[in-house]
Amino acid sequence: MSERKAITGARLFDGVEWHDGCALVIEAGRVKAIVASADVPADAERIDAHGMLLAPGFIDLQVNGGGGALLNEEPTVEGIRQICSAHAKFGTTALLPTLITDTREIRSATIKAGLEAKAAGVPGFLGLHLEGPHLSVVRKGAHDPKLIRPMDDADLAEMLDCARALGVLMVTVAPENATKEQVRALTDAGAVVSLGHTDVGYETAVAYAKAGARTVTHLFNAMSGLGHREPGVVGAALATGTLHAGMIADGYHVEPASMGVALRAKVGPGQIFLVTDAMSPIGTDMKSFQLNGREILREGGRLTLADGTLAGADIDMLSSVRFVHEKLGLPVEEALRMASAYPADAMGLATHKGRLKPGADADFVLLTPELGMGSTWIGGTQVYAA
Repeated sequence: MSERKAITGARLFDGVEWHDGCALVIEAGRVKAIVASADVPADAERIDAHGMLLAPGFIDLQVNGGGGALLNEEPTVEGIRQICSAHAKFGTTALLPTLITDTREIRSATIKAGLEAKAAGVPGFLGLHLEGPHLSVVRKGAHDPKLIRPMDDADLAEMLDCARALGVLMVTVAPENATKEQVRALTDAGAVVSLGHTDVGYETAVAYAKAGARTVTHLFNAMSGLGHREPGVVGAALATGTLHAGMIADGYHVEPASMGVALRAKVGPGQIFLVTDAMSPIGTDMKSFQLNGREILREGGRLTLADGTLAGADIDMLSSVRFVHEKLGLPVEEALRMASAYPADAMGLATHKGRLKPGADADFVLLTPELGMGSTWIGGTQVYAA
């Protein structure tokens, strides 16, 4: 069997533009070329995807769990593998397993598991997202306030070591509990620092962006809002071109009208990208689960604490793409970019993720014209078929 493959018959979106009557040629896990159907190399194994849409695989930068596993409760390489496998069924080819606020011991175990996942080449594992514990208690959301605290020298040292060894690390912090100097140090080590769970004002948020913060975690949620005299963190995210921002598109975390306003207002080159903020029930029929010793209830598409506080989201990335396409009226290609090209840009990975160009990783998804699931491919290998 040839090492070279050609996916033929699909309408192909490379992350920038559409290609009709073309084939995706892949070799050694990477994109070799996009060629006219008549020019497919003779030695390539042809894979017929007639009538399907072929698009870059989805990249999810905030995934707490899936398939019954929650990273906080199972900070192991097996837990990471289970989460990645669950989300591959919905077109996600690269993700950041996300640890929300927890103890030092759990964070250390998570970093160890991440390094093991990288060494093992777990399909779909991109790196880690450490969301806390250096957040604001005022904007804690579902994070346990007893575990929220300032970043100290030991915290910083551990995350710097992780960033250098892991290669891809996102850290969500609030200016209330992390200094600009700490943000600069993390950025210099290669980490992507995100502002989130914070009540600071516009000027402080902009100052932290100048110090190196690159993204904003789940736009609108758990942050100071956009006001006419105080633009808040939301205003800073929209008005600051260097900032990218994740957004949960489930219709519960953010009202669709607000999503549309944000998308129209965002100053580039930073973009708004989709995140799921998914928890362990994704891909299962679970009705509840435990987080930091507290029960999270699943009902009607929402995950909540007993008091009704939203606790992560009950949505996958393909459903998120469909939501912004169908509910917000975005063109299919823009909805797809929000799940692939834009998160790749936010993490500085555009050279090999998020777009199907020569030399890029052969991570892609085959969808029906109605955006139904077909199959998921990671590194040129099919990992899931519906």
